[in-house]
Amino acid sequence: MGRNTPAKVSYRALTVLALVAVGGFAVDQISKALVVNSMIEGETARVLGDVLQLHFIRNPGAAFSFATGLTWVFSLIAAGVVVFVVWFAPRIRSRLWAIVFGLLLGGVLGNLTDRLFREPSFGLGHVVDFIYTPWMMPAIYNVADCCIVVSMVLFLLLSLRGIGLDGRRTPASEPAAAAPVDAPASLVTPN
Repeated sequence: MGRNTPAKVSYRALTVLALVAVGGFAVDQISKALVVNSMIEGETARVLGDVLQLHFIRNPGAAFSFATGLTWVFSLIAAGVVVFVVWFAPRIRSRLWAIVFGLLLGGVLGNLTDRLFREPSFGLGHVVDFIYTPWMMPAIYNVADCCIVVSMVLFLLLSLRGIGLDGRRTPASEPAAAAPVDAPASLVTPN
């Protein structure tokens, strides 16, 4: 295959991406529905003492309730991320990268669904947050947020390890082969 020949689409990677995205989205939306239907806003339920609590809030902003008056901006950004992932997906050949982008897509779709279809209005809806781990961080979050954070951690790990979208290590990340002991200096050092 020549350098300019486009590679074939990996249907296995696309399937993994789609399954992870649908799974993350489904768990997020089901968990939010359970919280909304079984708790009163502001209510706290201790699951594991101070380690894990459920605390139901509706968040009109971003992380840590940042920019609460700009919900529509976050809706547009989330829609842009969804379009980008769908457009970019055919380039992915690795199952690990498919998991990264599947988690990102599922998480973004979960919170975008809240912003589009929850009160107070279309595009301005408040995201349902309920997971509270006071020992770890002073934030209340949801399953979609967890998917996004895990995808970013995996993104960093794969990038630092030099793993390309095809699942192979990039040449720059592979250890250099040792030069033969009796090789002339002109063969060992680059010109």
